[in-house]
Amino acid sequence: MIKTNFSSGNIKNKSDFYIEYVPSKSGKINLDIKSKTMILHGTKLKKTILNTLNDLEVKSGNFYITDNGGQYFVLKARLESVIKDANPKIKKQSLPKFNKHSQYKSKKDRFRRSRLYLPGSQAKLMLNAGIHNPDGIILDLEDSVAPSDKASARLIVRNALRHLNFHGAERMVRINQGELGLKDLEKVIPHNVHLILIPKSETVEDVIKVDQKIQLISKKCKRKDPVYLMPIIESATGVINSLEIAKASNNNVAIAIGLEDYTADVGVERTNEGTESLFARSQIINAARSANIQAIDTVFSDIDDEKALRISVKEAKQMGFDGKGCIHPRQIKPIHEEFSPTESEIIKAKDIVLAFKIAQKKGLGVVSLGSKMIDPPVVKRAQKIMNMAIISGLISKNWDRK
Repeated sequence: MIKTNFSSGNIKNKSDFYIEYVPSKSGKINLDIKSKTMILHGTKLKKTILNTLNDLEVKSGNFYITDNGGQYFVLKARLESVIKDANPKIKKQSLPKFNKHSQYKSKKDRFRRSRLYLPGSQAKLMLNAGIHNPDGIILDLEDSVAPSDKASARLIVRNALRHLNFHGAERMVRINQGELGLKDLEKVIPHNVHLILIPKSETVEDVIKVDQKIQLISKKCKRKDPVYLMPIIESATGVINSLEIAKASNNNVAIAIGLEDYTADVGVERTNEGTESLFARSQIINAARSANIQAIDTVFSDIDDEKALRISVKEAKQMGFDGKGCIHPRQIKPIHEEFSPTESEIIKAKDIVLAFKIAQKKGLGVVSLGSKMIDPPVVKRAQKIMNMAIISGLISKNWDRK
C-alpha cells in the first residue's frame, strides 16, 4: 500500500507543532494552519513555512499545521522531516542561522560533574536548560525518543545546536546504536556539537566506527575542532572490555557507566546502595584512570529524594568518579555541591600547590612538603582540587596571589 500522507509530531503535545503533509503535483502550496496566536504570529508562521519549503525546493503540496506554542526552529525541523519522509532523495536542508551564543568551544579536560539528559524530541525542555548551569547538556536521540519520532528528533537536535544558548554548558548528543547512530552523526557533527555519547559500548570497534565516521564528516564539512567521545558501558561485556574501550580513541575524554541496562543484563535489581554494581563501577574508574580520562557515574533516578542523591554522589566521589548524570535540573546543584572539595581538601591542596610553585621558582626537580616528597600525580590532583574550588565559588580565582 502506497503511503499518501506523512506526519511529524503529536497533535496533543504542548510547546510543539504537529504537521501533516499530502504531496501533490498541482504546482501550488496549500497551507491550513491552526494556531491560537494566529493574529499575532500568523505572518511569521507563514513566512517560516514558505522559507523552509523554498530551501527544500518544494513547489507543491498540502500542509496541515497545528501550532501548540512551539519554537520556529522546531517548525522547520518537523517540516523538513515530513518532506524527506515523503521524498528521501531530497538532500537540501533548511537551517536556522547560527546564534552567536551557540558557537563557543569546549576543552578535553573541562569539569563534567553534571550532565543533564533532555529528550531530543522535546525542544521545550531545551529552551532554558542552560540557566541551571549543568556542566553538560545531553540532547538525547536514543532511549528517550520513540522510534516513530527519531527522524524528526534528529533535525530538532540539529536546529537546537545552531539556535539555542546553553550558557556555556558542554553541548552533548547521545546517538543511537549502530547504523542509526552513524546517521545521527551526519546531522549533528557540522553544527558545533562538542561531545558524542556512544550508548551500550561493548567493543573497541563500537568506538572506532563512530570516531572514523566523525572524521569523515568533519573533513567534508571542514570542521577543525575535535569532537570528544564518551562511551557508555551498559552491559557485562562492556564492563569486561572497559579498559580497551577507554583507550580506543584519542578523542575519548570520559567513560560512563549506565546501571539501568547493566543490572538488567546481569540479572539483578538496582538499589540505591549500589552493592550489586560495585565491581562494574570500580572497573570503569580503573579503566578511566589507566586511559587518563574521566570516569562518569550513572544517573540517579529518584528525582524527589535529594538526601539519597547526595549520599550517592558522596559515594561516587569517594570511589573516584568525576561526575554523575542528571535527569532533572533540580539534581544539578546537589551534585555540584557534593563534588566540591571539602575545607580540609582545599587546605591540603593549597599547601601542595604552593610548595610546587616554590620548587619551580628555585629550579628544583623535586617537590617536598615538610619531610614528605610530593609526586607529580599528587601535585596534579591538588591543582585539580583548587580549580574545582574556584569554579564552585569556594575560593578566589587569584587565591595564590595574596
